[in-house]
Parts: sequence; structure tokens; C-alpha cells
Amino acid sequence: QVQLVESGGGLVQAGGSLRLSCAASGRAFSSYAVGWFRQAPGKEREFVAAISWSGDRVYYRDSVKGRFTISRENAKNTVYLQMNSPNPEDTAVYYCAAGRTLSTAFQYEYWGRGTQVTVSS
Repeated sequence: QVQLVESGGGLVQAGGSLRLSCAASGRAFSSYAVGWFRQAPGKEREFVAAISWSGDRVYYRDSVKGRFTISRENAKNTVYLQMNSPNPEDTAVYYCAAGRTLSTAFQYEYWGRGTQVTVSS
């Protein structure tokens, strides 16, 4: 079993920066791929970024490429999402998810409860 807890959300001005963290319990976390997803009010949940267990493969949705960076520290059981130059369209609840297979889809076995990110213009 893996339990995930997101943190670091809050209110940020457009053009600022914010770093989200996804802390995991469970010794097997370092062998799991991790994805970040988000859901804005009235919209469907969507993929944001994903990273392989070793960190050698990463994927991003087009709209965040060049602005967001996903990384991980397996020794700390933590995955990060660095958000630079966010804009109001990035406002959403952000969720991290972990699973055996690296994917841009929702097929992760474990999900956190999310952290709210609000970007003001």
C-alpha cells in the first residue's frame, strides 16, 4: 500500500512560482511511476506531468511544457512539481498518483486527496 499526501498549494500571482510536493508512505514508492493531475471547477480531471521511477523519463501536457518541472527524490519518498510562470488557467486542485506503469492516463493505483492551487491575474 502507498499513501500519498500533496502539499504546497495556495494562492500565487500569475508569473510567480510554486512548488508542490507529493510525500509517500511505503517502502516500494521508489519503484513507482508518479503522475500529477489536476481538476478545475466544472472541468474533467486532466494529466499534467509524469515521471518514471528512476526519473529518467518525464512527460508533460503541452500547455505546461517549459513552465512546469516534475522531479523526485526517492530517498525522501517525495515527488515535486515546480510551477513557474503559472497563469489563471492553471487554477485547479492538483493530485498526485503512483503506480507500476508510467502513463499519461488515469491508470495509477494510488491517489492523493489533492491540493488547491489558485493563480490570480
